[in-house]
Amino acid sequence: MEEKTTIELPSQESALALSGDREENLKILSKQTGARVVLRGQDLLIQGTPNQIELCTRLVRSLSDLWIHGKPITSVDILTARQALDTQRQDELSEMRQDILAKNRRGEEIRAKTFRQRSYIKAIRSHDLTFCIGPAGTGKTFLATILAAQSLLANDYERLILTRPAVEAGEKLGFLPGDLQQKINPYLRPLYDALYEVIEPEKIANLMERGIIEVAPLAYMRGRTLNRSFVILDEAQNTTPAQMKMVLTRLGFKSRMVVTGDITQTDLPFHQQSGLNVAQKILQNVEGIAFCNLSQADVVRNPLVQRIVAAYESHDK
Repeated sequence: MEEKTTIELPSQESALALSGDREENLKILSKQTGARVVLRGQDLLIQGTPNQIELCTRLVRSLSDLWIHGKPITSVDILTARQALDTQRQDELSEMRQDILAKNRRGEEIRAKTFRQRSYIKAIRSHDLTFCIGPAGTGKTFLATILAAQSLLANDYERLILTRPAVEAGEKLGFLPGDLQQKINPYLRPLYDALYEVIEPEKIANLMERGIIEVAPLAYMRGRTLNRSFVILDEAQNTTPAQMKMVLTRLGFKSRMVVTGDITQTDLPFHQQSGLNVAQKILQNVEGIAFCNLSQADVVRNPLVQRIVAAYESHDK
């Protein structure tokens, strides 16, 4: 027998935060609990069986520390809250939400959205070398760059070095206009984008001029020793085993390195082994090195990206 209940939200802002863009969050709440969820002004109407209503109410309440302050709620927030309810990890969820990494230039909080992202952040904080493997949109590079930028601004490190292999993904570098730096800049754009979230562009330009922030292709790392540096190697699936060994052995004293990549999106020639795959096999059990794996459930972009990644994973299997 169906029943109904109402949750009165404290403000219009909280109602908008909970319902999401085009009430997308209400659809997700309904899908996750089986209850029908409708917003009428500041009243959230929940209808269904007693079990469905109870689950939906608990799920909405578990998000209250977000919507009560009018903070944006994403589909990932809802799915993580549901996972927390299923696994009795509500305390861990609360800790994760309170661990604000930074605020972007628009004043929005940057934090882990999923438990695996939280584990990744903990690994970076506690290991000199961390590998993170996962599909596009899971925050691998973004979270590492945010932590690196914060550490640099706190003077924990003297330099921030962001690097990635300039491997051609179906296009030839030689046909791009400009000199070498102009040709490789498009490959390094995602690293710049993450920096711009938390540091003013003018300040980034100044730090780069002084060599405190360096964004460079992987080939520029050869022969160097990187002391008191926070190093991020992005798109590591496109390194060869020799390149991977080269960059890992650049790690100097009082330095930290994060290596990120998606082993399902390798742009190397078909016959060439990925340095990321080889490193995972060789270094998996080496003390002091952390390996983190993210999945399509950790995608924090448009929800459609989650479904795209899941479809490709299913096809590959």
